[in-house]
Amino acid sequence: MNAAPFDSTTMLALFLVTTLLALALYNRYRTRRAEREHPPSGRFVTVDGVRLHYLDQGRGSPVVLLHGNAVTAEDYVLSGVFERAAKVHRVLAFDRPGYGYSERPLGTLWTARRQAELLHRALRQLGVERPVIVGHSWGTLVALKMALDHPDDVAGLVLLGGYYAATVRLDVLAAAPPAIPLLGGALRHTLTPILNGSLLQLTFKVMFAPLPVPERFRREFPHQFPLRPLQIRAESQDAVTLIPAVITMRERYSELRLPTVIMAGTRDLVVDERHADWLHRRLPGSHLQLIPEAGHMLHYAAPGQVVAAIERVAAEAPMPH
Repeated sequence: MNAAPFDSTTMLALFLVTTLLALALYNRYRTRRAEREHPPSGRFVTVDGVRLHYLDQGRGSPVVLLHGNAVTAEDYVLSGVFERAAKVHRVLAFDRPGYGYSERPLGTLWTARRQAELLHRALRQLGVERPVIVGHSWGTLVALKMALDHPDDVAGLVLLGGYYAATVRLDVLAAAPPAIPLLGGALRHTLTPILNGSLLQLTFKVMFAPLPVPERFRREFPHQFPLRPLQIRAESQDAVTLIPAVITMRERYSELRLPTVIMAGTRDLVVDERHADWLHRRLPGSHLQLIPEAGHMLHYAAPGQVVAAIERVAAEAPMPH
């Protein structure tokens, strides 16, 4: 007897499996090519079994730079903040877990608290004492959490374009699927890199708006890095844990007595500037600085003002006990 021909359902299933496999192989190839073309430029430290990549330059009192979503530690290099600050400080910029060349092991919920603890231990291991911590966007949550939990180990804070009050964000729902167990893994390796890739340039335009995307960023930023499965997982998990992180911290903001400068762009399309004013009113002694006509990437629009804020906080930092 002749074998029965495949029915349409079977053929469709085979087509889908083949397509997803092809996409997974293609994304793996793109990831390897991107990392080959843009190898790590910094150093590595392993803390609690997690390998972290960081940039380290300059001498003087320490400054730690924490980036937001989509980018890596090199965001501060491309903006000019890293080099300017390193003229008078020892400056360390970390790839947060899952970004750039830092690991983000499975089996751990990488909340702002978990990231803050890991980076705090990394700084201790590197002999970095009482740094000024600069956080941008999601990185402000890690900076705040480190200051709340280890106030004696932080000299002060510079917070850029942060989200501090729990408000509804539809973008969190859109970013959630890659964080879902099992299904998220399949998406990260197949469809999500393709979909995100089609939107990446628009995402950057929104982040930099109303100013254009800087030429140096266009030329030197590794645009394939946010499309790698590991970094997609990090971005998605960070989006999902954004609001819970803020809810758990907002009642503690008033505990902070560290020198703090809160900065925001007046035309930020990602996080409304009112978040900065909201936090300023809850942090005794904090300084609020709004950058006219700047968007979410205000460290590109006003790198000199960011470095001046670092100097202000460093000058106001109390002597260690």
